[in-house]
Amino acid sequence: MILFEFSRTIYGKRSLCLSLFFVLLCVSALTIKAQDTDPVITTDTSLVQLNVGVVDRQGRTVTSLSQSDFTVYEDGVKRPIAHFEPTEAPFSLVMLLDMSGSTVNFRQQIQQAAIRFLDALAPEDRVAVVQFNGKGVKSLLGFSGDRGRAAYAITLATGAGNTPLYDALKFSLKELAKEVKRRKAIVVLTDGIDTELFKKDTEAVARAQTDAEISAAIKPENSSQLNAVLNEADHQGVTIFPLALPSGDPRHLPILDSVIIAKHVSARARLQILADRTGGHLNEIHRLDELARLYAEVAADLRSLYTVAYQAPSDHARDGKWHAIRVEVARPELLARTRLGYFAK
Repeated sequence: MILFEFSRTIYGKRSLCLSLFFVLLCVSALTIKAQDTDPVITTDTSLVQLNVGVVDRQGRTVTSLSQSDFTVYEDGVKRPIAHFEPTEAPFSLVMLLDMSGSTVNFRQQIQQAAIRFLDALAPEDRVAVVQFNGKGVKSLLGFSGDRGRAAYAITLATGAGNTPLYDALKFSLKELAKEVKRRKAIVVLTDGIDTELFKKDTEAVARAQTDAEISAAIKPENSSQLNAVLNEADHQGVTIFPLALPSGDPRHLPILDSVIIAKHVSARARLQILADRTGGHLNEIHRLDELARLYAEVAADLRSLYTVAYQAPSDHARDGKWHAIRVEVARPELLARTRLGYFAK
């Protein structure tokens, strides 16, 4: 109505306004038609992807199983398997290297062990190399199957300063999201002492006085940064393997101060949570000459993982609750290891 009143008042613009009016009508009609012929379909269901390791009673890996050997339960209810991949299916892997000040004195050992790790991967695996230090997080190589390029990228890793560990994990997950349907993992070499979380842990113990109060003041599992990483890893089905450097080990600190010990215990506990929640394994490095062996063990772990995916119930999709997962193998002498569950967010 306003459009016609305006066109009568300003006669010279009447035809223009009428034209605009009819154009708008046409656009609206086309929009309605498009909506009628191409409806938007939404769903509350989501695919839960698990990387599952299987061992016998002696701890030896078993890599010859098929989909029919596995049964998946969510919250105690059997769920049908929607997708399965055997152990030889390729991975997209982020090699995440801590180049903060705490690793300056043994860079050569880190780089040599990381390069040897590349040789243990399957030819179809794709590797990205990422470093983090006081200047932030930096990609040294995007995902590639070229082992020579990956080895060269590892030799470029350098730096000093702070440790933005959880920023680096978030960056790695963002890069892995681009790999879409491939199996995914992060191998992170670090002392675990994230600078920002270390400050927050300091604040948490500020009012504590006794040793008991200090040890109880920090709740490592409540960290928003940790849980952001876990939620995204859950969403993508990413398995995280932390390699924990001895410089972050709370049992071997040069200063026996209860506050410092509590903060290191909390940092190591978060690494354990990362491994447990994603189906990985925390490898603690007690001596630097163990680095190459532990990298080789991680490579062996990767090569022994099956991928099992199932459709979560629609009412679980975004209820914000914890949903427990259990995987069983048909043969009773075998044990399956995977992540314990997920928060539906």
